Formats: sequence, C-alpha cells, structure tokens
Amino acid sequence: MILPTKHLRSDRALISVASEILQLVKRKSTVSSLWNDLQEKHKVFLRYGDVPYDWFVLALDLLYLIGMIEEQGGFIKRMKKNDL
Repeated sequence: MILPTKHLRSDRALISVASEILQLVKRKSTVSSLWNDLQEKHKVFLRYGDVPYDWFVLALDLLYLIGMIEEQGGFIKRMKKNDL
C-alpha cells in the first residue's frame, strides 16, 4: 500500500501520491487547494489515473507522520530541513 508491489502500480502507491502532493504544497495550501491542484495535474498528464480522495488523505497522513508537512491555522505547511 505504501510502496508499490506486483499488485499495486508504482504511480498508485502512497509514497508516489505523497511525493506528488509534496511538490504541490505552497506557502498557503489548504487541503481543498491541494486536492484541486492534484486533480488538475492528473487531467493535464493523462498517463496518470485519477487518485481517489481517500488515497489522497492517506498520502497526506503519511507525509504528516514522516514529518514532511504540518497543519498550522488551517493551512498545510511544508517542514523545513532544520525543523526535522
């Protein structure tokens, strides 16, 4: 589920979805804006399939658990290297 397996394509693994989300995190990103940006990215690049919302939330959870993002005042913020 987190890593690709023979039953889960590499673009559908949580680590892949999480890396896409991390690239989309800007200064003032909300969960809604990240979801919209990810959907737009997938519309532009037709090689990707749609990411279900629950998979998106699990990827956000993974990023939070490994300390790459944090929530602050309703916004998702990318952690700096010295914060880790």
